[in-house]
Amino acid sequence: MSKIIASAAIRGAHKIFNMAEQKYREALEKFGPGQEVGFPNTAYYLPIIYAITGIGVSKIEDMKRVLDICKKLIPPPVRENVPLPYLAPALDAGMATFFAEEIIEAIRYLEEPDRYAINSEDPNDKTIWLGAANDVIFRKRGVEFVDGTAPGFAAIVGAAPDAATAAKIALELQEKNLYVFMCGENGGKRFTQQLQEAGVQVGWSTRLASLGPDIYQAVFAIGFACRVAMAFGGIKPGDFRRNLIYNKDRTYAFVLALGDVTDEWYANAAGAINWGFPTIADTPIPQVLPTGICTYEHVVSNIPHDQIVQKAVEVRGLKVQVAKVPIPVSYGPAFEGERVRGKDIYLEVGGGKTLAVEWTTTRRMEEVEDGKIEVIGSDVGEVTAGTRLNFAMVAEVAGRNFQEDFEPILERQNHHLINQAQGIMHIGQRDIAWIRISKQAVEKGFTLKDIGKIIHAKYHQDFGAIFDKVQVKIYTEEEKVREILDKARATYAHRDARVEGMTDESIDTFYSCILCQSFAPNHVCIVSPERTGLCGAYNWLDCRAAYEINPEGPNQPVVKGQCIDEKLGQFTGCNDYVKKASRQKVENVSFYSLMVDPMTTCGCCECIAAILPMCNGIMTVDRDFNDMTPCGMKFTTLAGSIGGGAQTPGFLGHSKYNITQRKFLKGDGGLSRIVWMPKRLKEEIYERLQKRGEELGIPDFPDMIADETVAMTEDEVIAYITEKGHPCVAMEPLM
Repeated sequence: MSKIIASAAIRGAHKIFNMAEQKYREALEKFGPGQEVGFPNTAYYLPIIYAITGIGVSKIEDMKRVLDICKKLIPPPVRENVPLPYLAPALDAGMATFFAEEIIEAIRYLEEPDRYAINSEDPNDKTIWLGAANDVIFRKRGVEFVDGTAPGFAAIVGAAPDAATAAKIALELQEKNLYVFMCGENGGKRFTQQLQEAGVQVGWSTRLASLGPDIYQAVFAIGFACRVAMAFGGIKPGDFRRNLIYNKDRTYAFVLALGDVTDEWYANAAGAINWGFPTIADTPIPQVLPTGICTYEHVVSNIPHDQIVQKAVEVRGLKVQVAKVPIPVSYGPAFEGERVRGKDIYLEVGGGKTLAVEWTTTRRMEEVEDGKIEVIGSDVGEVTAGTRLNFAMVAEVAGRNFQEDFEPILERQNHHLINQAQGIMHIGQRDIAWIRISKQAVEKGFTLKDIGKIIHAKYHQDFGAIFDKVQVKIYTEEEKVREILDKARATYAHRDARVEGMTDESIDTFYSCILCQSFAPNHVCIVSPERTGLCGAYNWLDCRAAYEINPEGPNQPVVKGQCIDEKLGQFTGCNDYVKKASRQKVENVSFYSLMVDPMTTCGCCECIAAILPMCNGIMTVDRDFNDMTPCGMKFTTLAGSIGGGAQTPGFLGHSKYNITQRKFLKGDGGLSRIVWMPKRLKEEIYERLQKRGEELGIPDFPDMIADETVAMTEDEVIAYITEKGHPCVAMEPLM
């Protein structure tokens, strides 16, 4: 390793360690040793320290132990004549740098509570800096690093020469589906601020996360990677070797150093190399070219800005797969969360202001001309900025292997597919769709016809195995839109009745989902008509369609076999499959119980149900609820306890929709056992909850369920359900 780089990295580590030590002494005096510390609403303490050492820093006094480790890790400054290699001591200095920076940032959260936009995916009116991702954001975004939606991230330190160059680099990274984590400054400029100057939206929703203004916030990026390994990779805190290898092999990340590289930058770059993340710089610093810790080179320098992204991808060994869609704007998952706000809107449809409906339907082969896209009525070129139009999009699909069951699966994808076009915002589906097209997109030539091109291209790319042809018709004339709306609504009603009417007894084959085994090796999800996937993304029909599309994929048919226990929902075929697929870790699984052999969870579940013993009932909480629950644990703690493929009686991961399916908790007394859930969740499923209550002979059932507005402890839940006459009060004991 270059002596210059090693010397600078070690000097930088000393500087940052001295700052951390000074901050610690000041905090100890100001707040006291028992003051709680941590990154708000996260379950991994200070994640780099926790992942590498296993030390859970929860109070200021815990920092002393970590600082002592830093002292041992950081070598003395490099002397003129040193016969030993430089790599190992420089890497140790880099690791100590991250430990010290986490301590600095934890104290900063105490001293400057408004510095970062806590619990927000995007900058707010007070600050543009996002800081550490809370667990809601982390679980939502982190899973994308596992399922391939996001292959990795670029950590950008410093700033480009100008705003236009910054915007171009960011766009190129977004087009490769990478997240961009930004921190640090160069010559008084910061990459995040340059993007804002260029009119680029920043935030988690566009994969452009503005972590902070200084180099020290690089720890939020590396900490994110550590959390992915622990939460989704099943790697235990303190198992530093597996954490580092996991990230080297699975998280394709790299550092882009833009501007003059300081000692502190070198120290952070040396730290990143421990994880296999190389540094690519735009200045002529010394290079570290031999392969070693990183897949290829460790430090590559003097790369022109128009080549730096491609060079970084090459050095990291990332194989980028980008969908080619024939439209005039950039396309990819990075643009899915982009907002199109008032002053930027050129054309708007739906959203309660006009009619809007999307319908995917089956046609005979001779009725469909593949790739034909028609716009009947006004298109973008015939209206002025700020116009609102009625809208109906009909995707007519034909195929020898296509079935009516597949229609809603394709149709449901419209939201994601259209949203991935830069400058286009799509919300909702069916007859509550809402689309905004930005002025910037129109300037580049985007029209309504391009929406049809997206549907045609992506349907073929993602679902080509199950159909042969698709044509798209888009209507903007009100009379015709109303005609399509009536037909579509009749189809929706038919679909809902068919799916809702399916029972587990009516079929002999369920479907597996082992998509999450890459990060929870023992987890096996079995999806039946009356038990949707715990992530909420798959129902039985979806899994069947996925199997048709990819017979070798994670969704496999499981012959349920003989029913062992009707009440609990145990079947011989399912148990045999689970035992094999879990590598003999799980032998039996109940479909309808959280008390006896509950199904495992990977941590991606929409909700977690937990027993409340004194209430003789069960509570459930969804992942978006951040506060404490009556069982004494937040969602993040619950997920950490039962995630990773553990079978934990008394706890169960499940989807929101599953709550109102008829077999939900049948083995434990059914829906009548639910005594508490967050108010927002209750409101979201209120109509279905009311309907199920009426079926059970409890017409006021939703109002009998406590929420955080009336009960936050188990004692308060008992008081509330007793007053309301909740049916679980008189039910047989759960335990």
